[in-house]
Amino acid sequence: MSTSQQPDPRDRPARLSVGVVGAGRVGPALAASLQLAGHRPVAVSGVSDASRRRAERMLPDVPMVPPAEVLARAELVLLTVPDDVLPGLVEGLAETGAVKPGQLLVHTSGRYGTKVLDPALRAGALPLALHPAMTFTGTPVDVQRLAGCSFGVTAPEELRLAAEALVIEMGGEPEWIAEERRPLYHAALALGANHLVTLVAQSMELLREAGVAAPDRMLGPLLGAALDNALRSGDAALTGPVARGDAGTVAAHVSELRRHAPQTVAGYLAMARATADRALAHGLLKPELAEDLLGVLAEGTDRTNGSNGTNGSEGDAR
Repeated sequence: MSTSQQPDPRDRPARLSVGVVGAGRVGPALAASLQLAGHRPVAVSGVSDASRRRAERMLPDVPMVPPAEVLARAELVLLTVPDDVLPGLVEGLAETGAVKPGQLLVHTSGRYGTKVLDPALRAGALPLALHPAMTFTGTPVDVQRLAGCSFGVTAPEELRLAAEALVIEMGGEPEWIAEERRPLYHAALALGANHLVTLVAQSMELLREAGVAAPDRMLGPLLGAALDNALRSGDAALTGPVARGDAGTVAAHVSELRRHAPQTVAGYLAMARATADRALAHGLLKPELAEDLLGVLAEGTDRTNGSNGTNGSEGDAR
C-alpha cells in the first residue's frame, strides 16, 4: 500500500487530540508524526530530565502533566513505556478511573498484543497495539524514518480500519500480527536489529585494536552490501571462512580473540556454529569440511565454558 501521496491534513475529518504517556524515544516521535497528519498533541508525561527535554524538543508548547491528566485531555493516548512497565500502568490507570469510554488507547510494545489492555477495555477504551519496526534516536530524524516503516499491528476486528489509518497517517505500512504471535515477532526483530548493534560495535572495537583508523568507514560498505545480499538472497548470501569450511582460519580467529578480546569469544563461537549449521543445511558448506570446522567450534566452546567456571555441558556446541 503506497503512502507516497497523502491528502492535505486539513481535508481529513475526525482530527484527534493526542496524549503521550512515557516521553521516551518513541512516543514524542509518533505524536509529532500524527501532528503532521493534522492531529493535535495536547499533553505528554515524562519522569526523567532527559524525557522532559526530549518532549520539549519534539513537541514544543505541549504541556507536561501526570499520566492521569494526559488521559483526561486526549482522545487518542499513546502508551510508550517499557514492556515490563506496561501491564502495571494499564491496570493502575483503569483502577483509578483515568480511562474514558470510547478513548483510543494505543501501546507500542512489540511483545504484547491487545490483551495487555484488557483492564482499559473493561473501562470502555478502544485497544490498539501499534509497534513500529524501527530503531529510534529521540531526535526529529525519527519522524522522517517512519516513512515506509512497517508497524506490527494487533487490533480487534472492529478496529482494524482505525489501526490501519493511524499507521498510514504516520507514514508507515501495517503488518498484521496475531495476538499469540507477538512474542515471536518481537524476538525476531530483537535478534536482527538489537544484536546487530552489538556485533557491529564489537567489530569496530576489534578493528581499532588491529590498527584501523576509521573502522566505520571500512565497515559501512561491507555491512551495507552484506545486509542487501541477505535481504535479497537469504542463506545463499552466506560467505566467509565458516561457510567455506576454513577450519584453520576459524581456529586462528578464536585464538586471536582470546588474546585481545576474550569477552567476544562466546558470541563468535555461537554465531559461527549457527552459520555453519545454516551453510551445511543449504549445501554451501561441504560435509567433508564441516567435521573439522565443527570440531574447532566445539573445542572453542569447551574452553570457553571451562574458563568461566561452567561445567562444560551448558552451551556446548556439539
